[in-house]
Amino acid sequence: MKDVIIIGGGVIGCGIARELARYQADVLLLERGNDVSVGTSKANSGIVHGGYDAKPGTLKAKYNVMGNAMFDELSRELDFPFRRNGSIVLCFDESQIGGLDELLNRGITNGVKGMYIVKGSDEIKKLEPYVSDKAVAALVVPSGGIVSPYEMTVAYAENAAVNGVEFRFLSEVTSVINDGNGFAVTCADGYSERAKVVINAAGVYADVINNMVCGEKLHITARKGDYVLMDKTCGYLADHTMFQLPTKMGKGVLVTPTTHGNILVGPTATDVEDKDDVNTTAAELNDAFAKASLTVPTLARRNIITQFSGLRAHLDGDDFVVGESSVNGFYNVAGIESPGLSCAPAIAVDIAQSVAGKLALKQKLHFESKRKGIPQFSKLSNTEREKLIDQNPLYGKIVCRCEVVTEGEIVDSIRRPVGAKDLDGVKRRTRAGMGRCQAGFCTPRIMEIIARELGCDMADVTKRGGESQVVKGRTK
Repeated sequence: MKDVIIIGGGVIGCGIARELARYQADVLLLERGNDVSVGTSKANSGIVHGGYDAKPGTLKAKYNVMGNAMFDELSRELDFPFRRNGSIVLCFDESQIGGLDELLNRGITNGVKGMYIVKGSDEIKKLEPYVSDKAVAALVVPSGGIVSPYEMTVAYAENAAVNGVEFRFLSEVTSVINDGNGFAVTCADGYSERAKVVINAAGVYADVINNMVCGEKLHITARKGDYVLMDKTCGYLADHTMFQLPTKMGKGVLVTPTTHGNILVGPTATDVEDKDDVNTTAAELNDAFAKASLTVPTLARRNIITQFSGLRAHLDGDDFVVGESSVNGFYNVAGIESPGLSCAPAIAVDIAQSVAGKLALKQKLHFESKRKGIPQFSKLSNTEREKLIDQNPLYGKIVCRCEVVTEGEIVDSIRRPVGAKDLDGVKRRTRAGMGRCQAGFCTPRIMEIIARELGCDMADVTKRGGESQVVKGRTK
């Protein structure tokens, strides 16, 4: 019997796994996909919110402010990209400036520090030169930040694995039964295991898992958001994360830099019945781009390199459900939509401490708190590059030209704990295929490397697991 089974390998599940790894416990994480960060955690805005938006007194407000404050130290410990670039909420109508005051006061109530309001186009342009001339006022939130959500999730998972957490993939949970002496968990692949404690961090499927066990039923709506990603050549157009003040016409969309220098536009918001529906639509993408152009008019469609969508877990009641349920030993972390990424570090610590107290777990004498990421060849000096190539000649072979990713980085991403198994897994860990050509050039070579490292045929290499094979077989 395991001490703890965590269901879900997103940023919340992997964060909890890492925090539980501090204790002497047998912990297993089950994930329905073939990798971590394949759901909401791979396709979101990557924003570390300041904490001014959530309604005071809610779990969203509490965990947002707590989590935000943890990112600087956490990113240093686990070596994932994070930048405290600050955020701005823009107002385009003088009659609506009172809305900024409301957000300011809400943020102060929530405990957000350093916020202020600037008025007039000239003052706003001192902060963001390319913002629309129509902006009349802005709320400035210095504590806002940006993070690479999938790299953060991978970092959590790797550190958890090094410290003894077991990961099992392609294991979709189909049954959780409480028999009074713990929980029996069964997966679609036939795997089954028992645990003293179960933590439900299943994202858009958290209601399904909860409803297997608890009398208090949950209902989650999958809310789809479409995004537009711009080339790095227009990265100069935004330094802060820029939001639009909600009006009677809607909430608008954000324009933000990414930690890697691109510009991200979105998201839209469409409720969908299918919890796996991540199809983009022309109408939603056009809507996102049009609204973003209100913030930065010089955004140009020719600089779009890709478009994608992600799902948020919108829970009826509009707040998170975090903590032990009415069923002894069954914990929910459900309805984690925005600002869920910002809240993740605080939620992970809170849940881990609660479980540790419940099971009377002792802390490990030796916990490895630090994790070093894959060396990024593109960011190294020539001297550093030469030294790395001397240590490993594979770092002298460029595979992805757009992002300057080497064979050494790709091999490292596969061989590391909880390593990559497919093209998207390599991409999330190294950025190979994320550049202007969107893997048009480097895909065959990356496939060869994956096949070699995993000991399989190229026809078995997939884009994202399942039936997503890229080739059918050899022609000669």
